[in-house]
Amino acid sequence: MQKILFIDRDGTLVEEPDDFQVDALDKIRLCADVIFALLSLQQAGYRLVMVSNQDGLGTDRFPQQSFQRCHDFILSLFTTQGIYFSDVFICPHRDSDQCNCRKPKTGLLDTFLQQNAIDRKQSWVIGDRQTDKELAQNLGISFLPIQINHGWKAVVQTILQQERTAAIQRQTKETAIELRVNLDAGLENKIQTPIGFFSHMLEQIAKHGGFGLQVHAEGDIEVDEHHLIEDTAIALGEALKQALGDKWGIGRYGFTLPMDEALVTIALDLCGRSYCVFEGEFTREFVGGMATEMVPHFFHSLASSLGATLHIKVTGQNHHHMIEACFKGLGRALRQACLRCDNNLPSTKGVL
Repeated sequence: MQKILFIDRDGTLVEEPDDFQVDALDKIRLCADVIFALLSLQQAGYRLVMVSNQDGLGTDRFPQQSFQRCHDFILSLFTTQGIYFSDVFICPHRDSDQCNCRKPKTGLLDTFLQQNAIDRKQSWVIGDRQTDKELAQNLGISFLPIQINHGWKAVVQTILQQERTAAIQRQTKETAIELRVNLDAGLENKIQTPIGFFSHMLEQIAKHGGFGLQVHAEGDIEVDEHHLIEDTAIALGEALKQALGDKWGIGRYGFTLPMDEALVTIALDLCGRSYCVFEGEFTREFVGGMATEMVPHFFHSLASSLGATLHIKVTGQNHHHMIEACFKGLGRALRQACLRCDNNLPSTKGVL
């Protein structure tokens, strides 16, 4: 799905003249910081679409030729700065015409919306009028105003610094899992499972991953802890995948971690392809009430639901240290891989 910015023209991209009509070249003034803002948003993977009401366009008071000369100049000006609008939609009608295409109605965009899959959580309408706000409501996406006290710098900050969050509820006949993650806030973690050692391990992932994690997990551990651990891993992977979104700007790769006599090597790739290799031997059947055979199974389940390639190799003598090193190491690898550190997608394919 595409991240799209539906942007008004007059009063948003260019300053609106006193007569509310841009029909002469000497009336064109760019809004403050608009070049910097659009370049930043475009580099972050947003598609730019212009949507504008032009009252009475084509009439004697607003000739098409006068509009077109100014409009072409504006588009050319942006193009010289490396800014490209993939689509431009103009409504020429007055409010009294009662057309279906004038904002806040969506008629201008109906065909576009049918032909393009839009990420509604990451798409916005940006404009200076109430009609732009109402258009956003009609499209089911968020709105950002351009005003005296809220200009383009504020718009960029709001869009590009959104916290990456996700909430998952997984209910089966064996388990009930509620899980929330916030990749950009290392808040106090709240983790509740019936297996104390497992709760402690989940806390290690969040603590060393630098993200907020809340988990409430219940399951049929009187039968076996397998379902609880597996379903928690699946829910965690799904939440991380959802929070990462399109993965634009992330590090993608992530770690070797020593813990006393134990040493773990972890290689992580958030590539969208599920694969897991776990190398390590545990001679104890249980550690802290958690079956050691479930340790590799947890990582396999997590990699599968996250869509990640994960290699883990652990050696040591103390099984508690070995297992904890694996979970801590995963957290550190996730910290590296999830970090937003660039303005592009870390893939030559254009998708992860």
